[in-house]
Amino acid sequence: MAPLDCAVAIVRHICHVAGPTSLVENLHDAHRRDGVLTAVRRHDTPALFSWLMSQLSYQGIADSVAEGYIARHGNVTWSDIAATVERPDLCPKLKAYSSFSRCGYVKSARTCANPRRLDVCPLPTHPLRNGRLNQTAYSLFFFIRDIADGDLIGWIDRQLAAASATSSPLRLSQMRAALIEPMRSIYGVSDKVLAMALSSLLMLGKQRKHWFEVGASCVVIDTLVHNFLHRTGILRRLGADHPYGMGCYRPGGCADLLQVIAQEIDVSVLNPKYPRVFPRFVQSAIWRYCAGNGLDICNGNRINDRQRCENVYCRLYYLCDRIALGPEVDKQGQLQPA
Repeated sequence: MAPLDCAVAIVRHICHVAGPTSLVENLHDAHRRDGVLTAVRRHDTPALFSWLMSQLSYQGIADSVAEGYIARHGNVTWSDIAATVERPDLCPKLKAYSSFSRCGYVKSARTCANPRRLDVCPLPTHPLRNGRLNQTAYSLFFFIRDIADGDLIGWIDRQLAAASATSSPLRLSQMRAALIEPMRSIYGVSDKVLAMALSSLLMLGKQRKHWFEVGASCVVIDTLVHNFLHRTGILRRLGADHPYGMGCYRPGGCADLLQVIAQEIDVSVLNPKYPRVFPRFVQSAIWRYCAGNGLDICNGNRINDRQRCENVYCRLYYLCDRIALGPEVDKQGQLQPA
């Protein structure tokens, strides 16, 4: 079987076994409850800022830890920052998005790149989990205020409209890039979190031009998805081996491969309301197959990553290459090349 055909067969099977067939409906219900649907309709920038900050707070830590910290200490709001950044005695870095760089605030050491102004600086006053998040909050505030003219929804509409004015086969990719590339310069924001937040937001906007199709085309690569693509042999077969991290979003990495694979999988068979090509659904199916709070099958808790998977009950067992993530150990205890 050709490498791409094998990859499609594996992932198609995962979609049928673990595909989240109410993905969009669940998203709408969740965002109706938390007010994001109303915020989009009203162009409510302060509410969207608060929602984005809650999303960004989950970077690099277990969800339960982030949720517990926010429950105890709260999160920073748009008005918290807006009330402080007009003071004349502020550090020059807190004037605009263009000047907010290399702040260097470290909460644990209470230091920054301009320590003479630290005592009067408002940035450290917000009780976030670490100094990186304090910097992210101000960077996001300045981006929305200065780059998006205070209207994040309007900015998204304009960016998508400009990028969609093409007949190029790369049109969807260009529209995703029109949002992600400018926002990538917001301090402390990764491609993974951007893709997750933007997909969640854009798939709410069926009444807004281009929103749903762009949100549905986003994929989120976390360690579960990357490791699945490694273990199954999809990365190796397609000549795309790389460690987890930035390489997942580089040309030819995990995100690109899932876009290609998703083109060959008809998701409308599983839910007739969904588009035929739905990369976010495909990626979510892989995540659910692996995640502990999903089907809990393909993950490091179930598999000894120093050797090939031995779960003969996995429905993929005879399709999967079962490649070890780390150096493989043979039956005599000798390390083998991974």
